[in-house]
Formats: sequence, C-alpha cells, structure tokens
Amino acid sequence: MGQKTFSALKKLWDFYGGKSGIGRFVQTSFLFYGGVTTLFLTYFSLRFNVFDGTLGRTLIGNLAFIGFSQIPGGVILFWAYQILAVLMLAAASMTAFQDAQATEWRDVAIGEIPEAIVYRDPRGTFTRSVTITFALSVLIMFFVRGKTSVAVPFYGVGVFMPIMIMGLAVRKNILETFTGRTRTWGAFGASCAAALAFVIFIGQLVGKWSEGGWAVLVSFTLLAVAAHLMLLSPLGFRNPKQIHRIVRDKARVQGAMASIVEWQSLRMQEYRYDLLIGIARFFELFGVRRPVRFEQPAVAGDYDHALHVDHPEAPSLLEQYLDHPEPKLGGAPKETAPTEEEL
Repeated sequence: MGQKTFSALKKLWDFYGGKSGIGRFVQTSFLFYGGVTTLFLTYFSLRFNVFDGTLGRTLIGNLAFIGFSQIPGGVILFWAYQILAVLMLAAASMTAFQDAQATEWRDVAIGEIPEAIVYRDPRGTFTRSVTITFALSVLIMFFVRGKTSVAVPFYGVGVFMPIMIMGLAVRKNILETFTGRTRTWGAFGASCAAALAFVIFIGQLVGKWSEGGWAVLVSFTLLAVAAHLMLLSPLGFRNPKQIHRIVRDKARVQGAMASIVEWQSLRMQEYRYDLLIGIARFFELFGVRRPVRFEQPAVAGDYDHALHVDHPEAPSLLEQYLDHPEPKLGGAPKETAPTEEEL
C-alpha cells in the first residue's frame, strides 16, 4: 500500500524491501532509536541530577521512579516496570546466545576458532558455542563482582565497535558504487554513523574508567592479538575443501549466506598469507630467512560474483576446488535392498 500511495519514494521502498531490507531497517532503527533515547537519558540525567548508583538505583531506575511517582499508584507501576525490565534483559541474553550461534561457525570457517568448536546437533543448534559463551559470561560477572554497570564497556566492544566498522565499510562501498549527490550524501551519512559509534564507544570507556573501563582496553587488545595468533598458527589455515566442509557439511548452511562466508574465508586466507609474507620479510631485515610454509591461497575474487546476486541458486564458488569422482563405465551402481543378515 505504501508503494502505491507514495510512489515517489520507490528508492526507499527498494532499500528497505526484501530480506536484506529487513536487516537494514533493524540497523537503522537501532542507530536512530538508540541515539534519540541516549540523548533523552543524558538530558534527564542532568535535569534531575541522578546517575548510576544514585539512591542505590541505576540511571534508568532513577528516571523511572521519578516519572512513575508523579501519578497515583505509581509505585506499583514502577515495580511492574522493573519486573518487565528483568524479563526483557533475560530475552536479550537469549538473543545474544543466538547471535553467538550465528557467528561462531563463520569464525571457524575463516580460521579464528578451532574447527572442533563447530558442531550442530540434529535440532539445528550450535551447542558448543552457546556453552562456551555462557561460561565466559559467568566469568565476566564474577570478574566485575556482579556489578552489571561495570560491564557496560564490554557491551560497547560487542556493539558499537562493529557498528563503526560497518559504517566505514558502507562508506567505502558507496564511494566505489555510486556517483553524484547519492555518493556524497551516502558517504556523509555512513561517516556520521561510524563517528557516532566511535564516540559512544570511547565515551563508555572514559565514563567507566574508574570502575574498570581500562580492563576493556586490555581485554580487547588481548582478544585481537589472540585472534591473529590463532589465524597465523597452523590451526588457522583453511583450504577451499576445508571451508566447504565446515560451511556446507558441518554447519549445514546453504544459499547466499554460505556463499558470503566462503568468500570471507578466502579473503581471510589471503590476509593470513600477506601477514606471513610481511613477517618473513621483516625478519629478513635481520638476516633471518625462512621459507613460507604454505602456497599462495585461492583467490577470493569479486564479492558480487561470489554472492551470485543474479543466480542465488548457483553452486558454491568452491566447487572448482572439490574432488568429483569420475563416472565409471556403466554408470553408478544400482542400490540393492539389504539382506536378511544385514537386517
């Protein structure tokens, strides 16, 4: 109905239409809704002089109490709100575990996590990644002694840092794809989103510095170093056959999503190879010459070609690297019914 009534906004409907449009709508809502609510929280926090820890409540709890106390029976509404908030946080935690399932098999395919982690049970869930994520969450809560506000900077690492990176990636794509005013305004919007995410991320670290915000910088650095060490180790090596087995057979992912991860995995292997070459050349400056252990990886190629935008049902881009048994004379053997002994 909207497309018929407001036909002039066809580009907007196309941008937010389809499967990709749903993701774009969610991300846009998250950015603008999160930005507006954060602005309101900042204003009311200064207006009423309440912050995290005031009167033993969080900032949201203080503002909710001030607001509900202005109406008759507001105390009951305040506690109903608190119960609802707990239920929503529990649902958010379950969503986070779902996100862990959605990303761990990709991290295994690109070489940043050992292959033993990726296991999908018959019900379709990645149980090992969920178990490990839950254990790490419990350890973090013990580390911050149950003070959830101290863990806010960790949330920034998992949310606002990726948003900043996505904004920079969108900006690069717009600069390479579009022209004219669309290119200018699109790049400007993506740059603003990336800058806003960066400011919020740094603001969370600075605001919680005295409560252990510095630990986030240390942990973030350690995670980045550990990921690179894992990628550079023999466990991080992935050839096309391994990538295809992890994505298509073990994770049982098909379609465009599988093609995207396969392309990402090939790109990460190119990045891994470049790092190994760079390290070898660095040590050559000191007279240490060591041959590169692995051959040059398979070329990932163009992203749009790998994704098969025009033909979503096209085979995997790794098909050319797989072993296909040659047909024998007379064709494939016929299937026979099991004997009585086999039964």
